[in-house]
Amino acid sequence: MSAPPPSPTRERALVAGALLAVYVVWGSTYYAMHVALGFLPPFLMAGARFVTAGTILLALLCLRGAALPTAKQWAAAGVVGVLLLVFGNGFVAIAQRTVDSGVAATVVATMPLWAAGIGSAWGDRPSVREVVGLLAGFAGVAVLHRGGSLALDHVDSLVLLFAPVAWAFGSQLSRRLPVPPGPMAPAAQMIVGGAVMLLVAATRGERPVGPPTLASVGALLYLVCFGSIVAFSAYGYLLRTTRPSVATSYAYVNPLVALALGALLAGEGFTATKLVACLLTIAGVLIVSAPRRRTRT
Repeated sequence: MSAPPPSPTRERALVAGALLAVYVVWGSTYYAMHVALGFLPPFLMAGARFVTAGTILLALLCLRGAALPTAKQWAAAGVVGVLLLVFGNGFVAIAQRTVDSGVAATVVATMPLWAAGIGSAWGDRPSVREVVGLLAGFAGVAVLHRGGSLALDHVDSLVLLFAPVAWAFGSQLSRRLPVPPGPMAPAAQMIVGGAVMLLVAATRGERPVGPPTLASVGALLYLVCFGSIVAFSAYGYLLRTTRPSVATSYAYVNPLVALALGALLAGEGFTATKLVACLLTIAGVLIVSAPRRRTRT
C-alpha cells in the first residue's frame, strides 16, 4: 500500500523549505567555494566535494531500496556529469580564484539563456520575446565587462563564460539520454563527474595550496552536505511537485544572495555596475523563462 499524499498545508511547507534551500544554499555556495579554495585548488576541491556527496547520496538511496544504475545509465550520467560538473562547476571554481562571488553568480545565471539558445539549435525556435530576454541577459555580462568586473582577456573570466554554456548543454542533453531515474541521476552524475575532476586535478598536479583551516574545512563540508546533497534533493523535489518556472526560480535569486554575501563576508565591492548587471541578467532570465502563450485554435 502506497503512503497517503501529504496534506496541502504540509506540501506547501515542503515546497517553501525546498525553495529556501535552493535560493539560499545555492546562492551561498559561491562564497563557500571562495573560502574552500584557500585550502584546495579548483579541481581537487570540487572533485572531493562531488565524489563524497555522490557516494553518500547513492548509499542513502540504496538503503531505501533503490536499484543501482545499469551500465548504460552510468555512461549517460557520466556524460552529463562531466558537462555539468567538470566544465560547469569546475570552470566556476577556476574563475573564483580571481573573480568575485557575485560576478561569478551573475554570469552563471545566464544558463537558462544559453539553454534557450541551445534548444533553438535542436529545433525549438525562439520567440521574439525570448530573443529580447536573451539580449537583456547578455547585456548584463557586457555591463560587467565594461565596468571592469569581468576582464575578457583573462583566462579565469573566459572559462567562467563557458561554464553556463556547458551546464546548459548538459541539462538539455540529460533530457535525451537514458540517465537513472529520480535522485539516482544526480548521485551517479556527482560520482562520475567528481572522479573525472580528481583525475584532472592529478593531471594538473594540484596539491593543497595551504594548511587546512577551520573555515576552509567547514566550507568544504558545507558544499558537500548542503550545496550538493540537500540542494540537489530539494531541487529534485521541486521538479517533481511544482511548475518548472517555480523550480528554476533560484536563477533569479542566487546572484543577489552571492552579491550580498560576497560584500558582507568577503569584502567584495557591491558596486552599482554589479547591481545593474545582475538585474539585467535576472530580467533576461525572467523573460526567457516565462511560459509561452497558447495560441487559440
